Amino acid sequence: MKQTDFDVVVVGGGPAGATAATELAKANYKVLLLERAFRIKPCGGAVPPCLLAEFDVPESLLVARIRSARMISPSNKSVDMPVGDTFVGMVDRDVFDPWLRDRAVEHGAELRIGAFKSLHYDSTGVIHLDYQSKEGELRDVSVTTRAVLGADGARSAVARQTVPCSADLKWVLAYHEIVEAPEQHNDHYDGDRCDVWYQGNLSPDFYAWVFPHGKHASIGVGSEADGFSARHAVAALREKTGLDTRQTVRREGAPIPMKPLKRWEDGKSVLLTGDAAGVVAPASGEGIYYAMLTGKLCAHAMAAYLQTADSKQLAQARKAFMRLHGKTFWALGLLQRFWYSSDKRREKFVAMCNDKDVQELTWQGYTQKKLVRRRKAAHLRVFLKDLGQLLGLARA
Repeated sequence: MKQTDFDVVVVGGGPAGATAATELAKANYKVLLLERAFRIKPCGGAVPPCLLAEFDVPESLLVARIRSARMISPSNKSVDMPVGDTFVGMVDRDVFDPWLRDRAVEHGAELRIGAFKSLHYDSTGVIHLDYQSKEGELRDVSVTTRAVLGADGARSAVARQTVPCSADLKWVLAYHEIVEAPEQHNDHYDGDRCDVWYQGNLSPDFYAWVFPHGKHASIGVGSEADGFSARHAVAALREKTGLDTRQTVRREGAPIPMKPLKRWEDGKSVLLTGDAAGVVAPASGEGIYYAMLTGKLCAHAMAAYLQTADSKQLAQARKAFMRLHGKTFWALGLLQRFWYSSDKRREKFVAMCNDKDVQELTWQGYTQKKLVRRRKAAHLRVFLKDLGQLLGLARA
């Protein structure tokens, strides 16, 4: 085996990349974690409580515990969905992501600030990776590695160079503004409640949101529609909710993928994870949990590859993820394509959220990332109600 500078270079230090770097460093591999510039990604910041235990994340990182969600229809009718005896956690990415990177460093990964430029294989199969260092004076750096894990977002440069199907990745533009939260709760803002706006004037094909973050609040929107102005939509939502008078802390925008890529590896020594692999839940836009899960799965697949030199081991990461959540992603994609396509359908969708079976199964699936199979009767009732709505709309 030819000597290299690193066993693995992880490009991107978000939840997926930092989690993968931690897992690989814990397994005693020499890991370089390359983070571009500590940019804060636009994100509602919601995490299920199961994430804390599954990834050993302390509750002290939560800035809020959400006890309910309010769904607002195009006609401004609202449906409250209480979470029940659990909660939805909220994190601030400007604190959460650095903590994850620091943990990777504590376990032995080396963190560098730099922008990935290119990679190529030499005649022996070793990868030469070039990046621009942003530590001190800008300079170009080249390192050698046995493998690369691309965790550099929906428009991944690693993916573009190594995995051809990445050109087919579908995404929505997410944009939000972080503002100082109101001191007192009111009808339009509650620090224990997430508000989700299903209105075509705010988003023609996704949704808008107001999510509490302790002392701050995230006001955002997503859409893939051509000509859509996310800034104008957020401004309209701020005015509608009275949050236009609150001081703006920062503004952020980025693409969010909506469907897992059909392939995550290049057939040699490169593997994609997180947003780069397209792993964000359709309809909800949930990404943090799935990013960290794919980070762990990809780290395990990468470790198996490093041990055996069998590139087929890299494909096991996607197979494992799709076994766990492929059906959920398919169902959410169908939900988004149908129910978000017009205000008439959004109106009926919000009305369905008033159903107790829908609420219980929604929160149980979100907070635990699994469904209770013994509740077959509730699943059947929800299915029949949804089918009735579909047939009714088809006749309209």
